[in-house]
Amino acid sequence: MNKENKMGIMPVKQLIISMSLPMMISMLVQALYNVVDSIFVSRISESALSAVTLAFPMQNLMIALGSGTGVGINALLSRSLGEKNFHNADSAANTGLLLTVFNYIVFLFIGLFVTVPFISAQETDPIIREYGIQYLSIICFLSFGVFFQITFERLLQSTGKTFFSMISQATGALINIIFDPLLIFGIGPFPELGVAGAAYATIFGQVIGASIGLFCNLKFNNEIHLSFKKIFAPSARIIKDIYYVGVPSILMMSIGSVMTFLMNLILGAFSSTAVAVFGVYFKLQSFFFMPVFGLNNGLIPVLAYNYGARNKDRIKEALKFAMTLAVSIMIIGTICFLSIPDTLLSFFDASEDMIAIGRPALRIISLSFPLAGFCIAMGSIFQAFSKSFYSLIVSVGRQLVVLIPAAWLLAQTGVLANVWWAFPIAEIASLCLSSFYFKKLYTTTVSTM
Repeated sequence: MNKENKMGIMPVKQLIISMSLPMMISMLVQALYNVVDSIFVSRISESALSAVTLAFPMQNLMIALGSGTGVGINALLSRSLGEKNFHNADSAANTGLLLTVFNYIVFLFIGLFVTVPFISAQETDPIIREYGIQYLSIICFLSFGVFFQITFERLLQSTGKTFFSMISQATGALINIIFDPLLIFGIGPFPELGVAGAAYATIFGQVIGASIGLFCNLKFNNEIHLSFKKIFAPSARIIKDIYYVGVPSILMMSIGSVMTFLMNLILGAFSSTAVAVFGVYFKLQSFFFMPVFGLNNGLIPVLAYNYGARNKDRIKEALKFAMTLAVSIMIIGTICFLSIPDTLLSFFDASEDMIAIGRPALRIISLSFPLAGFCIAMGSIFQAFSKSFYSLIVSVGRQLVVLIPAAWLLAQTGVLANVWWAFPIAEIASLCLSSFYFKKLYTTTVSTM
């Protein structure tokens, strides 16, 4: 247990790559699933694609609760390992599993009481409503898989076992991809379930991913020790420490759900096709945002560990390298969206109307990608140094204070293409806020080490 963790001794660039690459690959597979899932759903009808888009804000809220809790666990566990406080690390891991159970119970009740009014508030078309309620109800009722999958992956990431985290996430996504067509269209012995089939395929993948994550933690994650006794003997101090970092992260990611919900309302005033285009954009952009988030997830424990170890030079080198890599990935995304928007949209069986709406949407929004990559990399230090409320302020400023009002004002012109300019405008605001808080935190922490 006294052996130095690789996060304190491995060359920084090599460490960032070794920590992040598995998660970037697994998130690319996850992005592939997101796209393939929507491609199969679009083959049912454009109404089905619109329905899944309407369900997305609640799914994102689910991910926000699980991932935000995971960020708190990750930061506390990695910092405790850096400080050689192994008892604290074990407490963070076991208490985190109990919190995961509570997260599932929350969404079980949401599935029972919130799903119908949530979908109905966004759509009056009975076919789209039926599809949306059917899909989202299944996702919420059986959400235990996604919550445990996220938590087990975070435990592996916290101790540098990112290869096993990749195996868990990538396998779950591949299971989704395999079972999507089987359950949606009723291939072979499987029943034809339509939109419900897409939901069940998602659940099946999440449960398999969680099972693999549990196995990998028990078999290979020797730096933490999981036990039922410790899980059901939580520490109030540990819960407080987890949510001190986790709650701002939960709120920050939840803001994305509010933003998507409100954007659906703004775009729905134009047409259901505009809503479908927005959903397609979110699926496509994940090919570039997911790897950057994977980089971010690999960077956070490195920063947290070296913060606990008071290693200034490694923190500086890690930040510089990660920022350069994140912006480079997003520039590639911008080039793709600018050059082949029609090809990207055609994967979703897009009609001429959908292509006409989607072409300017993809090109305009993608202009903000490089700025977003820079902001995501800068934001990693907020989470690693337990200052996630800075990320919360940036997210609120970007998505609620700037993006939604800008989109609404631009929608008043009556020209749908104008609405998409709200995204670059919001990203400029995000860059200003991120730079301000990054400089403030860096000056008061890293510079004084």
